[in-house]
Amino acid sequence: MKRLLLMRHAKSSWKDSDVPDHERPLKKRGQRDAEKMGKMLKSKKLVPDLIISSTATRAEKTAEIVAKASKYEAEIVYSDSLYMAEPADIMKVVKDHAKKQKTVLVIGHNPGLEAFLQIMTGKVESLPTGSIAYLATKIDNWSNLSSEEEVKLKNLWRPKDD
Repeated sequence: MKRLLLMRHAKSSWKDSDVPDHERPLKKRGQRDAEKMGKMLKSKKLVPDLIISSTATRAEKTAEIVAKASKYEAEIVYSDSLYMAEPADIMKVVKDHAKKQKTVLVIGHNPGLEAFLQIMTGKVESLPTGSIAYLATKIDNWSNLSSEEEVKLKNLWRPKDD
């Protein structure tokens, strides 16, 4: 059994319109939401064995805050391929980086994350900033991950949920 957590980066700031999209920082609310979601993962015993994040500043900061709040202790893997990724890119990143880990957290962007979620589970769900979708599959090796395998959406948490 493998667990895949899909997280959209937390709320970013649009305050400075001169900042390139890739460099946009988190808002204060985004920082609070990322911490809340990290603590939630810890409380639900879903601390990832591997975190893979987009290289966009807002995703990197989300990953760092979630890692600290969840007590994640391994290295965070940053992948340029997750910045504005298509579902096939997300699949490839998981297969390339996930090895024996049971629980993998991918931090990225919409619309790719929502499309990946729909392709994998058949469910159409909205992933607002900071939300986490919890997927489970009975594969024994991440290299077997595909849309042909049964993947269940076990839960969806949004920062505004209590």
